Amino acid sequence: MNAGSIYQSRGITPEEQRLYDHLLNLVQTESPQALNERFRLLFVEGTGYPDLAFQQDLDRLIQSSTSAQEFRFILNRCCHILINRWQSRPQHQSAIAELISSFDSTPTRPVTADFGRSRIIKQQRTLIQEFQQTEQYLTLKRLATVLQPAPTETESFDTLIRRYPYLYEHCLVAEGTPDIQQVSIRQLQADRQKQFEIDLSKYVTYQVRRNSSDREIHPVQNPTLLDDRSLSAALHQFTGKVNGNDTCREVAQRFLTHCQEVRSYKEFKAELYHYLTNSVNPAYGKRHFNQQLGNLLINTYPQSDSQPLTDFLMVRTCSQLLNFLVVESVHRPQHFVFVDLLSNLGATSTTQLLLQIVLLCRRVKPYLEKRFSILFHHYESYSRDRVQWLIAAMENLQLALSTNFSALNLCFVNQLMRS
Repeated sequence: MNAGSIYQSRGITPEEQRLYDHLLNLVQTESPQALNERFRLLFVEGTGYPDLAFQQDLDRLIQSSTSAQEFRFILNRCCHILINRWQSRPQHQSAIAELISSFDSTPTRPVTADFGRSRIIKQQRTLIQEFQQTEQYLTLKRLATVLQPAPTETESFDTLIRRYPYLYEHCLVAEGTPDIQQVSIRQLQADRQKQFEIDLSKYVTYQVRRNSSDREIHPVQNPTLLDDRSLSAALHQFTGKVNGNDTCREVAQRFLTHCQEVRSYKEFKAELYHYLTNSVNPAYGKRHFNQQLGNLLINTYPQSDSQPLTDFLMVRTCSQLLNFLVVESVHRPQHFVFVDLLSNLGATSTTQLLLQIVLLCRRVKPYLEKRFSILFHHYESYSRDRVQWLIAAMENLQLALSTNFSALNLCFVNQLMRS
């Protein structure tokens, strides 16, 4: 059982509950600036808090035998009590970044200023330092970044997270994130995704009108980080007729219909191999990719080869494919195949291959998003110029998912393709 499971199963102590109730009351009455200062005194300084009873409650929590394991979850919940209130108020969202940055500040009050509690203060400050190495803290920092206005110029890759709503549920939620905050994050994700779709529709409409009118039209900004030509090519590949007279979605639907006739799981894997390799450049496929893909499918649940195709086998097979094509896990973040695909096929064709899998089995869409969140985490501290290949892939995935899994009006896209 991990620390989070222990914390969740043991129940909330009276000291914790009083602390949570105290913050809930304060967040409704005090300004964010005043509350951030209170928070800094209580948690970062560990001394000088004006309400002694709550300082004593925190002392008892710190002194408890399991504090090292549980403190990160207690602190995370305290942060989210404030964040959940401020997040719904745009004028208060900057306070969230100030709250999280307080953990990076060095305590200014000497431990000896409160001699009777000096040992507890030292222990608390050590716990705060340890908290900064946890997934809970990293998730809070990402959330603060997402809620901040986009900087006009930055070289940091991590600030781009706000551009990709499909990362939010995987990158902004950690073990111990309260349910109410998870709901807020899903709403934020939906709002950001809808705004991107609106911006994309406006841009495509502008392009159509510009190409069909002699009048000067007020320009609309490209909502992606792709240049106009790359954006047009990606939209065509994800929504246009790319396989004879069929779109990616139509090809997937036809293959699904065909799968109803296969007699065994082994036969399905053979057909799936052709379904996927048909969209891969033959010269690249023949070098090594097709063989790698074939071997992967042969070795996927071979004990089930003689069985009929089931939903379980479909989901598991598509999940294994995404592991192979993108990245396996946080603990095994190797992604040589993905980099090789991007280097040889380009971001758009690589994304089309991933799209064909997700259109075949929509239940693995969150699984694909999770693969990209693993890559984001892996390269989070890099500068943008070092991960341009990943940025191109993430932009293409945003387009592929938006044009195939949303209410985006695709007639605009098709008009652009014909113009």
